Amino acid sequence: MQLRSQICEVGKWMWDRGIIGAIEGNISCRLDNESMLCTPSGNHKGTLKPEDIVKTDYSGGVIGVGKASSEIQLHLEIYDKRPDCKAIVHAHPPTATALAVIGETIPDNYLPEAAVVLGSVAFVPFAMPGTEEMRTVIAPFLEFHKTFLLEQHGAVVLGKDLVDAFTRMETLERICKVLHLARQIGLPKPLPPEAFEFLLKNSLNAKL
Repeated sequence: MQLRSQICEVGKWMWDRGIIGAIEGNISCRLDNESMLCTPSGNHKGTLKPEDIVKTDYSGGVIGVGKASSEIQLHLEIYDKRPDCKAIVHAHPPTATALAVIGETIPDNYLPEAAVVLGSVAFVPFAMPGTEEMRTVIAPFLEFHKTFLLEQHGAVVLGKDLVDAFTRMETLERICKVLHLARQIGLPKPLPPEAFEFLLKNSLNAKL
C-alpha cells in the first residue's frame, strides 16, 4: 500500500504546484518484475486514493480492477528500454509545455540544475497522445536522456523512485520559468565551459 499512497501524494504535489490541471498527467512506478502501478484514466490527480491506483503487467493488461491511464503505452516503452527507471511522471507544466508548443527545448548549459538534475533534455516529435505511436517517437531518445519535452503535449521524466521523478519534473518547470524570465530582462548568459563540463561529468547524463 505504501507505493500506492506515494503515487497519490505525488499526484497531489503536482496539482498543488500547478504542474498539472485536474485530470491531466499520469504517474507510474515499478512494483516488481511482473507488474507496475499507475494512475487511473480520468481521475483528478489531487484527490487520488490508494484504492484508485491500477496494477498492470508490462504489456498493459490490468491485474484486478480499474482502467489504466490512457498514456500507458508511453510508460511501457520507457520501462522496457530503461531497466534502471523505477518511476515515471508525465505532466503538462505550463512553461515547459509552452516551449514544447513552439518547438524549443531547454539549453542544459545555463543553470547547474539543468545539467545535474535534468541532463540533456530531449525534444520528442509529436505523436497522438495515448497511442502506440508514442512508443515509436520516444524510443530513439531513451538511452541518453531522462528528461523529455513532448512536442505539442507536455513533458515526461524518469526517476529512480517516485520522489526523484517528481523532483525532476518540478526542476524542469522551474528552470523553464527562470529562462523565460531571464529572456524578458536580457540575453541569458551560459555557464563557463569548464564549469559545464564538470557538471556534466558528475551528472552521468542519462543515468538515474
